[in-house]
Amino acid sequence: MEQNNKMGTMPMPSLVVNMSLPLMISLLVQSLYNIVDSIFVAKVGESALTAVSLAFPVQLLMIAVSVGTSVGINALLSRSIGEKKYEKTTNIATTGLMLALAGMLVFMVLGISCTGFFVNAFTKDEAIGAYCGQYLRICMLFCAGTFVGTMFQRFLQSVGNTFDSMLSLVAGAVTNLILDPILIFGLFGLPATGVWGAATATVIGQWVSAAVAVMLNTVHNPTVKVKLIGYRPDKGTLLQIYRVGLPTIITQALGSVMVSAVNAILISFSPTAVAFFGIYYKLQNFLFMPMNGLGQAAIPIVGYNYGAKKPGRILEVLKTMIPAAITISLIMTIVFCVVPSQLLQIFSASEEMLELGVPALRTISVTFVFASVTMILGYSMSGLGNGLVNMMGTALRQVVLLVPGVYLLSHQFGVEYSWYAFWVSEILAAVYAIFASVKELKRKQVL
Repeated sequence: MEQNNKMGTMPMPSLVVNMSLPLMISLLVQSLYNIVDSIFVAKVGESALTAVSLAFPVQLLMIAVSVGTSVGINALLSRSIGEKKYEKTTNIATTGLMLALAGMLVFMVLGISCTGFFVNAFTKDEAIGAYCGQYLRICMLFCAGTFVGTMFQRFLQSVGNTFDSMLSLVAGAVTNLILDPILIFGLFGLPATGVWGAATATVIGQWVSAAVAVMLNTVHNPTVKVKLIGYRPDKGTLLQIYRVGLPTIITQALGSVMVSAVNAILISFSPTAVAFFGIYYKLQNFLFMPMNGLGQAAIPIVGYNYGAKKPGRILEVLKTMIPAAITISLIMTIVFCVVPSQLLQIFSASEEMLELGVPALRTISVTFVFASVTMILGYSMSGLGNGLVNMMGTALRQVVLLVPGVYLLSHQFGVEYSWYAFWVSEILAAVYAIFASVKELKRKQVL
């Protein structure tokens, strides 16, 4: 109960650090999966890097379904724990595991039946298509680690145990980091397997992460337990899970839609533009992880205090997290503006990519401060049980305004001007998030 009570009693700045710091580290480490793959795959060749960039939206979609479902579980678990309804907590956790297994099966079937269709829709280059197909099939057929690991990490986070959640992610990322060069380049007498090895290292790391998360829940989380014997699905529980979870799935999936759509626009200019955008998105994801850590910490804190009827602490969350997120985003902007060439050269960038990518990184980075406000408010409203604010804010900043803007600017003025679409989409999304959050806080009688 000590882990639970701290969300209702610990001074808010200390609680935010206590909860979010392990999550920040966890998410930074988790993002290394794709960063490390891209760094090593880039050494195989630009065709291989382009292939992994084309496959990335499908990986984002798997993450969207697993994270979105587990966010709905997390918010509901935290609220039931705050209300001290422990039988309900067990039912929610068991439902979460069933949903994770269902999501896993869906993507395994898609991996068998739809990989070729996806590859052919985005490239006619035989080398890129072969690499992309290899990578996707392995990641989709062996996706159990993603779904099970994400769910059990959220079980830990729902009681405030973000440290153990971090440990499980670190275990997987370290495994991936060790295996990538061994399998890709054929070290220690093993055959060099290139892109196939990168995908294999990724899924092994995900399975290791899931195994550690399950073990740590068994040992350190007596509050949230899975009980299969006598389990009966509850329609009301499912509705509550997906009231938050479905908008979050859509929110996360929008990243996949955006990357796919922008790739489709950029491929008409050059494969290098696609390879650059894949690198940018992974760099952005990596540097956005501290803000994501803050936001994900907000979900259980807000959910617990809403269940415990402590509205004042919910406002304290926002007053603490929004300035912190803005500070982080300004640091990120400085990094992207000062050392863009060095960031791209981590991925063995060609002269053509540097010419395109250096001004693009500087242009896009101006918008990070607006994105930070949208993200923190969206996560906080999810903790209150309203995932629509997060979904709509993300839809505006990543799809509804961004994709048409990239298309129009690139075709009207050239690809180098397409990045200014980020300015419009991020600013308007932040304005929406502020107004929608104020409305929700008043509706829930927090303001």
